[in-house]
Amino acid sequence: MQIRGFIFDLDGVITDTAEFHYLAWQRLADEEGLPFNRADNEALRGVSRRESLNRMLKGKTIDEATAQAYMERKNIYYRDYLQRMTPADLLPGVDTFLEEARAAGIRLGIGSASKNAGDALEKLNIRHYFDAVGDGYSVVNTKPAPDLFLWTAGRLDVPPYEAVVFEDAEAGIDAALAGGFWSVGVGASNIHHAHLVVPGLAALTVSDLLDRLTALADRRTRAG
Repeated sequence: MQIRGFIFDLDGVITDTAEFHYLAWQRLADEEGLPFNRADNEALRGVSRRESLNRMLKGKTIDEATAQAYMERKNIYYRDYLQRMTPADLLPGVDTFLEEARAAGIRLGIGSASKNAGDALEKLNIRHYFDAVGDGYSVVNTKPAPDLFLWTAGRLDVPPYEAVVFEDAEAGIDAALAGGFWSVGVGASNIHHAHLVVPGLAALTVSDLLDRLTALADRRTRAG
């Protein structure tokens, strides 16, 4: 087998902006008198801003203009928190893993539902590593649809079966598998259906990953 591309979700894999998202949604919820807490926030991981709002409303009906206004306010709050981000906010092992991948000739992409992914990469000072950045503006259908990862793979000029998706959310792994990608679940304890699961990129080297995926592919071949 040949692996020529890696595609990374941003939040929970490269950095942890979950707290920023939670604080922004919580501020909006408090202002609007909507019940919301950290447990509710867990259901928003890996999905689009619109789907996050839908889940936060818990069946409450609002008109489209109000929905758009809510999402814009949440984004303003989130971007305010995002300004505090620095390269120190990279998760452990990320910079080393990206360096190893580039040295191995692997093309790198981002596949994030966030519309602020580009800004986050600049704040983290890692934008230069990536050959393609897929974000919330790139496709209509977001995770668990595979569209975002397929869009990013197309920009990398790498077919899905030669690419690995790194995700921390169940919706993201579902999207990767639906698109025909290899998948690595990162950090999350509730991801069991990825091809591999690791606690973080610090626990993985590129050569080890490629060896493990090759062994998995060989076992599948022998199994017929």
